[in-house]
Order: sequence, then structure tokens, then C-alpha cells
Amino acid sequence: MKKVLYRHLFSKVLGFSLLLFSTSFYAQEAAADAPAEAATEQAAADAGGGDPAKGKQLFNQNCAACHALDRKMTGPALANVEQRLSEDEGLDREWIHAWVKNSPGVIASGDSYANKIYAEYNQAAMTPFPTLSDQDIDDILAYTAAPPPAAAQPTTAAAAGDATGTASSGISNEMILGALALVFGLLVIMLILVNKTLRRIAEANGVVLEKEKAEKRLPLWKAFAQNQFLVLVAVIFLLLSGAYFAYGYLMQVGVDQGYAPVQPIHFSHKIHAGDNRIECKYCHSSARVSKTSGIPSLNVCMNCHKSIYEYAGNPEGPSAEDIAAGHTNEFYTGEIKKLYKAVGWDEENQKYTGESKPVEWVRIHNLPDFAYFNHSQHVSVAGIECQTCHGPIEEMEVVEQFAPLTMGWCVNCHRTTNVKVEGNEYYTAIHEELSKKYGVEELTAAMMGGIECGKCHY
Repeated sequence: MKKVLYRHLFSKVLGFSLLLFSTSFYAQEAAADAPAEAATEQAAADAGGGDPAKGKQLFNQNCAACHALDRKMTGPALANVEQRLSEDEGLDREWIHAWVKNSPGVIASGDSYANKIYAEYNQAAMTPFPTLSDQDIDDILAYTAAPPPAAAQPTTAAAAGDATGTASSGISNEMILGALALVFGLLVIMLILVNKTLRRIAEANGVVLEKEKAEKRLPLWKAFAQNQFLVLVAVIFLLLSGAYFAYGYLMQVGVDQGYAPVQPIHFSHKIHAGDNRIECKYCHSSARVSKTSGIPSLNVCMNCHKSIYEYAGNPEGPSAEDIAAGHTNEFYTGEIKKLYKAVGWDEENQKYTGESKPVEWVRIHNLPDFAYFNHSQHVSVAGIECQTCHGPIEEMEVVEQFAPLTMGWCVNCHRTTNVKVEGNEYYTAIHEELSKKYGVEELTAAMMGGIECGKCHY
């Protein structure tokens, strides 16, 4: 009887399917990229031979700190700047070359448009770039003449937390893993179907398969190990899964959201800021005028606890959670006694003994040393409530880090939070000029340079 070997046929069929799928995918990608490439080539031709790709790199290195393509920043918007200058002011490319290389010199020469720009932007001349060649400037002009990318939709502060696990293309890691799992599942189903089909064909032609001649079936693990295709698929899947979880773990390094250490003296913000409605800045007074919010000195505590020597309890009675956690009246009274011991207060004689002992408080919020943050700028100038960053502190029995305090979290807040324009004496003059320049009453911190690297890292 004639024997036909199908040992590698399944893998060949699946390999051909994958090849066909990959070919069609890349063909679609090439077709989708063709209009963009054509537009780029047309923009390069219109820009006089400049290279938009090189221009984008030069723009990001030299211009992006003060200019954007589609909106005013420190300087004007630069989309189609050459065409606009040519049509509106009658200026050619040579003028742009001279302006970029030596703007103060063009202003000093008495050029009318140069002095107009100089006056409009607070008499601050553009930084000259004498190291840029004419070709470099032509490349930048080619980039500014290229079709602008679609504007990204602004995200809310709530969505920012979800965006930390999202790729720049907008496709989340979970979606990528789901798609890979779906592809692998389809391949397994295809393998089973092909196996059944070939068996039916073999039986119809009277072919005896080698596998059926075996006295007993191989164990599942051994059959799996002998199938090189399944082994390859499994290895790829495990590598991708491992890389995904490793990336997620590494992205959490240094992020202490939810950190709630036990303090040497239990201080309940729920009682002080919640039940008794004590203003946050009464204890953290330096938050109004200093970079740091400060740790209240024990003398601030004694302003009240000279007279309050025991905890009488909430008029509504302790909650079930407090009872379960052991937060009884006697517990809080015992914490007040710890305060007396640390500050050196003689309760019976109502005087200080002079025998004090510093309390070793455990720090909760700790920004990296290379990140600058000023509490007074946010509390006094911006008028931001403490709960914006620290969460519902008035409800916390044990204080924890509420926000992730990552760079992305801060930048997103600067992009979405409007700066208080009216009634702000600190920024009155600046706000008036910015409102005139931008033509709007609502300004974000990002519009005022709030996302520039040097604002927080210097």
C-alpha cells in the first residue's frame, strides 16, 4: 500500500498562511503610507528642495522650545511661514535666512517687519542661530510647509491615569496582547482543521498514516515538544508576555501611590481636618510662602493640646471601622500623652520640663531631587486646593500618597488646568499681556511655558 508522509505539511500550510497575512498587511501599510509620502514629496518640492524629515529634526532641536506649527507660544506659529511672509509682507527666503542667523542685526538695520515682530513680542529678539546653514533653514521651511498632523484631542486629568499604560499610537498593551492571543488561537484552530481534513483525505485514498500504526499515542507534552511550530509560537507568546509584565513592573519603579506608613505618633486627619474642620494651612503654614509644605512643629500641636488632654470622641459615636482598627477614645488619648512626652510637657504642673525628644516622622510624599516643585506657586498663586494633589485628606485616618506624582501626571495637569486670570495680583500684568496676545481669557499653564523642561528640571 502506498504511504504518503504528512509530517511537515501542516506547518507548511500554516507558514504559507502567515506569509500571505503578513504580505497583505504590509501591502495595506504601504498603500496607507503612499498618500503621506506623496504629500511630503510635494511639500519638499514646494519648499524649494528642502527635506521635511531633516527639517523636523532641526525644528525639534532648535525651534520647538519657542514655536509650534499650529499655535502661538513664545514666538509665532510657523506653519506655512514662508508662504505667509511672501504673500502678506513680500519677504523672500533670503530675508528668512538673515533673520534666523542674526535677528538682532535685521532689527538694527531698521527693517519694518522685523521691528514689528520685535515690538509685538515684548521687545525680545529671537535667539540667533548662526550655525544653521542655508540648507538647514530650507529643510526647516520644508517641514513647516508640509501638511500638519491631525491635532490630538485633549485628555482629561482622569483619563491621564489610564493613558500611562497606552502606547503613543493610542493602542493599549492589553489590546496588543489580546490581538496576539487571538492570532495564536486562530492558528491552533487552523492546525486542528487542517489535521482533520488531511486525515479524511488519507482515509478516502486508503493511506495508512504512520501515526495510526503506533501501538499507543505519544504523551501530550512529548507531541507538543516534537512540533517545532507550536514550540516556536509558545516561545514567542511567552517572550511577549514576559516583556509586557516586565515593562509594567519597571514603569512602577519610584511610583509610591498608595504608600501609607505607620507614624510614631498617630495623627488622624479625619478628626482634625474632617470632624474639627481645621484648615490645612493652619498646620502646614509654609505651603503659602515656601517651596515645601513643611512638617508642623510640636508647638503648633500644643496650641490646642495644652487644653485638650483627652479625646472625648465623636458625638455620633465611633464607627465600626474605628472599633475594628482599635481607634477608641483611650487610643487617641494615649497618642496625646506621646505628644506630651515628646515636647516635654508636665501635665500636672502645666509647664515645660525642657526634656524634649524629636519625633521621627516618616516621609510620605517624596519627589526626586532633580524635580523642582514649589508649593507657594500652586497654593498662593494658582489657588489650587490641597485635595487636588493629596486627595480627600479630610477623610483619611492614615494619610497615604493619593496621586502617582509622575511626570506625565503633572504635565497633563498643566495642559488641562486653566490659570486663574482675574483677581490674581501676582500675575495681573502678565495675564493682561498674555490675554491680549492669545486672544482668549482662559489660559493653561502649558500655554505659559508650563511644560518646558527647564521649568521643573534645572
